[in-house]
Amino acid sequence: MMEQSNRAGIVLMIATTFVFAMQDGISRHLAETYNTFMVVMIRYWFFAGFVVVLAMRQKGGLRGVAATSQPVLQALRGLMLAGEICVAVYGFTLLGLVESHAIFATYPLIIAALAGPVLKERAGWRRWLAILAGFVGMLIILRPGTAVFEPVAVIPLVSALMFALYGLMTRYAAHTDDAMTSFFWTGIMGALALTLVGLPSWEAMSSRDWGWMLALCVTGVLGHWLLIRCYAVAEASAVQPFSYFHLVFAALIGLTIFGEALQTNVVVGALVIVGAGVFALWRAHLAARGG
Repeated sequence: MMEQSNRAGIVLMIATTFVFAMQDGISRHLAETYNTFMVVMIRYWFFAGFVVVLAMRQKGGLRGVAATSQPVLQALRGLMLAGEICVAVYGFTLLGLVESHAIFATYPLIIAALAGPVLKERAGWRRWLAILAGFVGMLIILRPGTAVFEPVAVIPLVSALMFALYGLMTRYAAHTDDAMTSFFWTGIMGALALTLVGLPSWEAMSSRDWGWMLALCVTGVLGHWLLIRCYAVAEASAVQPFSYFHLVFAALIGLTIFGEALQTNVVVGALVIVGAGVFALWRAHLAARGG
């Protein structure tokens, strides 16, 4: 039964990454024309509405879901993710989807590296070797010290670091709060913060681009719903490695829709990073089972 559930979870995870990749492509299209803060703000309004509707359907309603003994941590989580999305979308407009996602794929390795000092989780030498390999893969992509190095390539690395910190804070919050409470605070805090910075940056949008904005909002909500369903039916350790399909789908969109080039160093570096990430996840799974 668990094997069947994990298979369903894998299908849901792959579907989730496809939807999120479409969301990234639409975000890049809109942010190339309109202010990034405004684009992400409208997306978050829709997301916050979705979160509120979900919360109202839970036992205890809005008040029960919003209740937390760690409001500062939950608020910081929401702000971190909102900021990370803005950085990531801005990076798409400068670097494209292929290179941005290749570098962003380091975030599970950053989480593995920081989990020890932050969460007191022990990592063995094999996982540290995987983390080092992932760092080497990132250097292959960035090519520091060469004439082709672009300082803007650091932007997706900043995004990966922010997302890793968000992930660590989420895991810490899970010691006290359930997933729905964290999800609620993520949507509400992000919407509030982005409204403050997004409204002053408001720009008139064409009717066609409002259609794209609606598609962006729908893909955002659909992606989160699929992810919730995925973790509801399957073990996280079984489906997590398949989250790397996000890189594959985003790269395909970048290549086919936006005409991005596929650089050899990006391919090699991405393969190293993904391989190291999958190995680190596998070692973490074995450690959790006492292996």
